[in-house]
Amino acid sequence: MAVLMYFLLVHPLWERMDLVPGGERQSPINIRWRDSVYDPDLKPLIISYDPTTCLHIWNNGYSFLVEFEDSTDKSVITGGPLEHNYRLKQFHFHWGAIDAWGSEHTVDSKCYPAELHLVHWNAVKFESFEDAALEENGLAVIGVFLKLGRNHKELQKLVDTFPSIKHKDTLVEFGSFDPACLMPTCPDYWTYSGSLTTPPLSESVTWIIKKQPVEVDHDQLEQFRTLLFTSEGEKEKRMVDNFRPLQPLMNRTVRSSFRHDYVLNIQSKSKPSTSQASP
Repeated sequence: MAVLMYFLLVHPLWERMDLVPGGERQSPINIRWRDSVYDPDLKPLIISYDPTTCLHIWNNGYSFLVEFEDSTDKSVITGGPLEHNYRLKQFHFHWGAIDAWGSEHTVDSKCYPAELHLVHWNAVKFESFEDAALEENGLAVIGVFLKLGRNHKELQKLVDTFPSIKHKDTLVEFGSFDPACLMPTCPDYWTYSGSLTTPPLSESVTWIIKKQPVEVDHDQLEQFRTLLFTSEGEKEKRMVDNFRPLQPLMNRTVRSSFRHDYVLNIQSKSKPSTSQASP
């Protein structure tokens, strides 16, 4: 953790530590399966993305972003814990220097090698993404864990662009991509009220964390680590460990769209050392 905090302090994104608020709804968090509350009123999450709204992929010096045209409701999510349609703005990932860590959220203190964030904004209540990002209920972010397993064919389309966006501020066109292909098949999710995990850390996010991770292989994760925080001509710094440390849950409740009595029964019969449930 000391190494991570050193990274956060020296990375330009985190130089102004006065940006960090003393809020009570900060993200990411550790999701405790046992403490999450099943909410039967949570609806299925409906995802409708138009692949033609995909614009480009670029290295912003902290992660790589795939951005979308968001002037209309062509790529939206609705349902779940949301009252309105939310438009897709971009998606990005967080990952570690090795496969033992990298995700921002954890489940029963279990880390995953990486985490996908699909960022959406409430175009019903707000005029722009920038406005929505600063206000309560302005954003909805879907989080998807990545775990080691089989090669992910659709993810490989992103990985193949990495040599072109190795350095900070490099950008290439990336058309006709449907990020729904990066989602797990299981509809189950957790949801809670939280914040952005990068400055300005606004408490504007309805988080929707998918229970089931998606599989990627080690070689694909290694390709993530070939990207750089730095611009061409600068001393190279590998783009790794670009995640924020866990934040306290405070008085928030994590709701689940699925019953988990069965899992709790298994946990109660297990030894403490083996009680961790895997999504």
